Amino acid sequence: MSVDASVLAPSRQHEWLPILELAVMEVFEIMLGSRLTLATKSEPPPQGELTAIVAMAGSLRGTVTFCCGSQSANQIAVRLLGAGIVPAEGQVWDAIGEICNMVAGNFKNKLTGLGGVCLLGVPAVVTGQAVRFHSMAGGDSLEIALMFEGDPLVIRLDLHA
Repeated sequence: MSVDASVLAPSRQHEWLPILELAVMEVFEIMLGSRLTLATKSEPPPQGELTAIVAMAGSLRGTVTFCCGSQSANQIAVRLLGAGIVPAEGQVWDAIGEICNMVAGNFKNKLTGLGGVCLLGVPAVVTGQAVRFHSMAGGDSLEIALMFEGDPLVIRLDLHA
C-alpha cells in the first residue's frame, strides 16, 4: 500500500492512519515474528515506561513516537537480539529506538513522492512513567494502540504544520 504524499493535503492526512498501522504491523511481523492486533477501547494504555522518538525532516516534517511498558520493551529486545540473551538496559533502549526507526522508515517509504526528500533523525529514548510529549509546531496527529503479547503499545505520528 502506498499513497502519493504530494497530493495529500492536511485535511486528507487521516488516510495515513492505515498506512502507519500497516508499517507497524510489517515491522513487528518481519523483525520480531509477531502479529499485532488492534487494542480495544477497554484495553488499558501502556504505562509509558519507554518512549522512542524519531524526527522526520524535509517534505514530511514531524515525529514518530513509540510507547510501551518495560515488559514489552524487554520482549522486543530479546527477539531482536536472539533467544537466550538477557538484554542489558542499554540494549533495551537501543531495541526500542530501532523499532521506532524501522516503523518511521517503513511508513515514509510507503508514501510515494517523498523518497530521499524525507530524512529521519537518530532515535531518542525517554524512560519514565510520567513522560508526555507535546509538539509545539502545530499540525495533525495520528495515534494507533496495538497489542503485543497481551500488552499495549502506542504509536503516534505528529506532523508539523
